[in-house]
Amino acid sequence: MSAFGKRGGMSGSRPNFGVAKPMKGGGSVGSAPAGGDQFPPIDELTPPVEAPVSDGGAASGMGAMDRLTARQNASGEQGSSKVEGFEASVHRIKEQVLPRLLERVDPEAAATLNKDELAEEFRPIISEVLAELKITLNRREQFALEKVLVDELLGLGPLEELLADPAISDIMVNGPEQTYVERKGKLEIAQIQFRDEEHLFQIAQRIVNKVGRRIDQTTPLCDARLQDGSRVNVIVPPLSLRGTAISIRKFSEKPITLDMMRGFGSMSEKMATILKIAGASRMNVVISGGTGSGKTTMLNALSKMIDPGERVITIEDAAELRLQQPHWLPLETRPANLEGQGAITIRDLVINALRMRPDRIILGEIRGPECFDLLAAMNTGHDGSMATLHSNSPRECLARMENMVMMSDIKVPKEAISRQIADSVDLIVQVKRLRDGSRRTTNITEVIGMEGDVIVTQELFKFEYLDETSDGKIVGEYRSMGLRPYTLEKAKQFGFDQPYLEACL
Repeated sequence: MSAFGKRGGMSGSRPNFGVAKPMKGGGSVGSAPAGGDQFPPIDELTPPVEAPVSDGGAASGMGAMDRLTARQNASGEQGSSKVEGFEASVHRIKEQVLPRLLERVDPEAAATLNKDELAEEFRPIISEVLAELKITLNRREQFALEKVLVDELLGLGPLEELLADPAISDIMVNGPEQTYVERKGKLEIAQIQFRDEEHLFQIAQRIVNKVGRRIDQTTPLCDARLQDGSRVNVIVPPLSLRGTAISIRKFSEKPITLDMMRGFGSMSEKMATILKIAGASRMNVVISGGTGSGKTTMLNALSKMIDPGERVITIEDAAELRLQQPHWLPLETRPANLEGQGAITIRDLVINALRMRPDRIILGEIRGPECFDLLAAMNTGHDGSMATLHSNSPRECLARMENMVMMSDIKVPKEAISRQIADSVDLIVQVKRLRDGSRRTTNITEVIGMEGDVIVTQELFKFEYLDETSDGKIVGEYRSMGLRPYTLEKAKQFGFDQPYLEACL
């Protein structure tokens, strides 16, 4: 038995990676056009430039009511991400080559190689199969075929080319025939397609199995992550009526800093200074925003201001945070097993983290009763703790925190809950994705204290909408309210009082 390849015959000779042999059946050999006729000419391979998906304010000279009429009359076509041209030809040939290739390869041995090694071993075998099928490919076409086959066997199939594109931030698979991606905040159809529902389901299982989770009809929902940290959500039939649905929030390879966000126009220079000082001065920060608004990105950027000597523990459902500090310990929840036992929730991890001597506790997202334990941590020597939360405004963020504490089994009067929130939280950073696709920091709000039974806040900075350009870009201004910050005393303890005050005024 060779290190790679199937067992040879009685002669005892050691075969190479794969053993070429004549095939029986599998379709007519003469059915495929010879000489690469199945590929279009090179000048036809350039993909057409697609019109932007968004219609909000893009047409100069078109009135608001005209835009509404145009949207109402839109046919809703382009709903299928059907592959055409060069890619379609490669995929058609892949369907013919793949079954014959698998007969010549030992899957267990193939699993021990990385993609580059596997592609090198596949090259001569693919040539043999193509010769049997009487298909002639040029160098570019054969390279594309090798990549597709390796992605199919070791990677995530058609998703690999989307994951490799740095301009794509989100991938949304709505069944085998439709995939959308987000580029620069805008959704557009992706030119990939899965073979069938079974093919898509196998790829979904491959994703979740790598992180020790499962997806099937008994557990049709699953949160997972890819090797690079990208967050994945999978939902399968019978809950998903159009087939397996995969949502991937891609992890940025290059960490985004507050200075980079300022350069993108997500905040002003003074706002960046305030947030840097807040992170370095161990203020308790809650980042509020909607889905896809950039909460986790903001949390990662803020975490870069943490002192390298501090012990930081992060707690998440699916680990997304990528801190640069040397003393960082990530924790992740665990779902229940088939018997419904053994689940470890975020609240369990927060309670346990308090016994692990953390300087700061960072929650990926507050969703429920764990809010009470995080507030307790902020009040018991874990200053500088941070979390994200889904809400549309700083005031709504405080109301949601009150509701989450009341969801727990701890019976505390509402006034006591409000007082604990007011004593614990220092800053609320509101982020929002605007309709032009841009992500902005719209509010930086201080939590001052209580006045009666109401939590008192004051706004330090606010983004004000001014106008919209002819191409749909929103124009606004980051305004300082000119107020003396209530958290100035905390900044003073770390020697940042003067720049903090200058940035606010």
